[in-house]
Amino acid sequence: MNFRRLRAITRKELIHVVRDPQSLAAALLQPFVMLLLFGWALSMDVDHIPTYVYDHDHSPQSRELIQQFSGSRFFDIKAQVQDYRAIEQAIDRREILIGLVIPDDFSKNLGIGKPAQIQLLIDGSDSNTAAISQGYAEGVIASFSRNITAEAMRRSPPPGGVEARVRVWYNPDLLSGNFIVPGLIAVILMIIAANLGSLTIAREWENGTMEQLLSTPVRPIEMALGKLSAHFLLGLTDMLIALFVGVVIFGVPLKGSWVLLLFSACVFLYGALAWGLYISAMFRNQLAAYQMGTLTSFLPAFLLSGFIYPLSNMPWIIRVISFIIPARYFIDMTKGIFLKGVGLRYLWFDLLLLIVYAVGISFLAVRKLRQKIA
Repeated sequence: MNFRRLRAITRKELIHVVRDPQSLAAALLQPFVMLLLFGWALSMDVDHIPTYVYDHDHSPQSRELIQQFSGSRFFDIKAQVQDYRAIEQAIDRREILIGLVIPDDFSKNLGIGKPAQIQLLIDGSDSNTAAISQGYAEGVIASFSRNITAEAMRRSPPPGGVEARVRVWYNPDLLSGNFIVPGLIAVILMIIAANLGSLTIAREWENGTMEQLLSTPVRPIEMALGKLSAHFLLGLTDMLIALFVGVVIFGVPLKGSWVLLLFSACVFLYGALAWGLYISAMFRNQLAAYQMGTLTSFLPAFLLSGFIYPLSNMPWIIRVISFIIPARYFIDMTKGIFLKGVGLRYLWFDLLLLIVYAVGISFLAVRKLRQKIA
């Protein structure tokens, strides 16, 4: 091995790296962003669980139990409601995870030594968070029961304690597949679409065919829509395959409208492709475009959309950033349509944001493409 030739090749490659500042910046920023997200923003802990309380007893004992929940760091009592309907609507809107229902015979049963039952209504569409929340709630109830028993051990008849009757809505068996598959469809579409779109314009520059396209009367908006349409058909096929696998093979229940699901998926797919096209218009190097496409599609869709990690447990600045992640809204829609069977009454705002995102990013992509080829 000739050290002189080795040094020359090394110097040549270093010069190429330095002369491509975009690729260099992407390579250096990617581990920084990943470490920042994994180390700071992500947490599997579940606390400050949004909770509604329906107190049908209005007794000192029921108020003491409510105080036990509100005093725990794991629960955040949002409101005390007057019927089941308010709890059901709040769970459908993903405003709460748990509804605590105290029946009208709660204090009476405690007084005569019978087991006093309370009801926990849990949103099971996020099976991991639901299981953890159930454990925390049962722990608070067990602590309250021990305190009641200790205070009344000498009373006759002895207290019967408190029992929690748990009812998990939308995913009663807490099957992880029912929670993961709808969100995974959104993540897969985001990654595939962004990476497909990010290579379109960059490939033309690298292959030297962009000059040929520029010599034709094709306008930038026609070029953008043509490339988006071709990849949209491919992404649509991927989406249908993902839906088939989720429903038929994994058995995830599709309780809502499949028309709404397909329409929202098409809007989301178009927006993701437009984002990839925007990235591709920024770079003339396929590697740099691919790296940036992966960085801006996989990481946000997987980590900042609520797919795996609860957004409520992340730092406030990360929660603010998550509002510009389109996968967040599409995952809300897929879970609502698949597991809850809800429609536009609850999902219209998510769909509206996806439409605004798709239109806005398309405008930016065409504008950037026009600047590049001007």
